[in-house]
Formats: sequence, structure tokens, C-alpha cells
Amino acid sequence: MQEKIKDTYKEIFKSYDRPSLKTHIEKIIELDAYLPFTSTFFCITNTQDLTFDYVSKNMPACLGLDERTFKTGGMRYFWGRMHPEDIDSWLKSLNGLMEFTLGEVDVNDRPKITYTWNYRLKKGDDTYVNIIQNTIPLEFDKQDKPIIGLAHYTVLHPDVKMPICASAKILNNNNEYETIYFNNYSQKLLSEGISNREKDIIRLLVLNHTSKTIAKKLSISPNTVDTHRRNILKKLNISSTGELVGILKMNKNWL
Repeated sequence: MQEKIKDTYKEIFKSYDRPSLKTHIEKIIELDAYLPFTSTFFCITNTQDLTFDYVSKNMPACLGLDERTFKTGGMRYFWGRMHPEDIDSWLKSLNGLMEFTLGEVDVNDRPKITYTWNYRLKKGDDTYVNIIQNTIPLEFDKQDKPIIGLAHYTVLHPDVKMPICASAKILNNNNEYETIYFNNYSQKLLSEGISNREKDIIRLLVLNHTSKTIAKKLSISPNTVDTHRRNILKKLNISSTGELVGILKMNKNWL
């Protein structure tokens, strides 16, 4: 599995030269000594060598992992701790971000972009936590592809149910971050794995209709509605209708 990840990852981030790190990276590392311990940590990531050029002091406190093993093993070690169910969608998200950047973003705008995605990771005690990763490119290759970045990792409780998403924001002329790309893997499941009747039911659930009123509107029995609801939750691997509605209200373009 790790070889598959490595091959796919290196294809996404394929580069043709090795630029030097900018001098301000040294200042970022210097500041780490003065930062308080929190539920976040950061790394300097190198997609050419698949290494972490720096790991902040908060990483062991956040994940319970040995810093030396983390740095020695690099990204391959990190990937090996990802939840197996998240790997394919995570790689698709990265590929989508890279294709968008190379195909849609002007070369001069690429240094202004910040990328965010999420996945589950195994801690040192073998339990999984949610990770939200935000990466700011620091260096680009001759094709203006981001290859070295400052990655911030926020650790969230495993009970928080999170669809795997990827987004890109650009620092606009008003000095504000503006979302220019968003991809929700669960959104794709809604478009590809859900029947038209199930979509009808989901639309009405989002409008806070009960099974009884949905049944009346669709001219079917309440029991049939409940059966569809159970099938929807099973297909999307989520635990409750409330969770489904919450996800969809945050991502209204799924229809």
C-alpha cells in the first residue's frame, strides 16, 4: 500500500529541479521554541525527497509519536499511519488540487495560495484522530509546481465525523483569503452512489421534513421512507440523519 501511495504521490508532485529553501524558513524554526504547546503542530514538507525538513516540538504531544522516528521515516512513515479507508480519497483530493493549480491558477498567483485537506491518522497509542492539514507553498520548481511547504496540522477528536474535503484559498487584492477550489469526496458519493428517489428524500430531509410528510409528498409509505433513510446512511457510512443534514447544509452544491 505504501508503495502505491509513494508512486501516486510522486506522480502528483513530480519535479525537475531542487531549489533552495527560502531564508525565512529558518525564522519559522527559530520561533518554534517560543510557541506554546497546543493541539496543533507544523512541519516543513519536501515533496521531492518525501521528507520532513523540520518537525515542530508540538508533534510528540499531539500524536504521541517519536520525533526521531517521524523525521527518519519521513512521509512514508506518515502515510503508513493513515486510516486505510481514507487513503484513496486523500490521494484523489491531492491530485485534484494539483490539477486545479497547474490548469487554472496563474503562475504569479500560486505563491498566494493556501491548501487544506483532512484525513484520519493513527496516534502512538494506536487510536485514530482527525487531522486537518493546511499547507502554504514556500518553494516551486521550474514548472511552478509547489514542492516545499509549511504544513500546519490540527488534531481533532476521533468522534468528530468529517467527510474528506480539499480546498484552495487565495490571498486576494483585499488581503483576504478567498476560496477558489472545493472538493468534497462525500459530495461525489451523493452524486454517484445515491438513487434519484434517495436524492428526493435527502432534499426533503434538508428542508427538515419528517418521514411522514416526505411520504405524503412523494406518495409512498412512511415505512418506505425509513427504509430509504437507512440505506442512505449505510451507503454514505454515516451514523445519523442529523449528521447527513449537517454535512449537506455546509455543502449546498451537491445536488
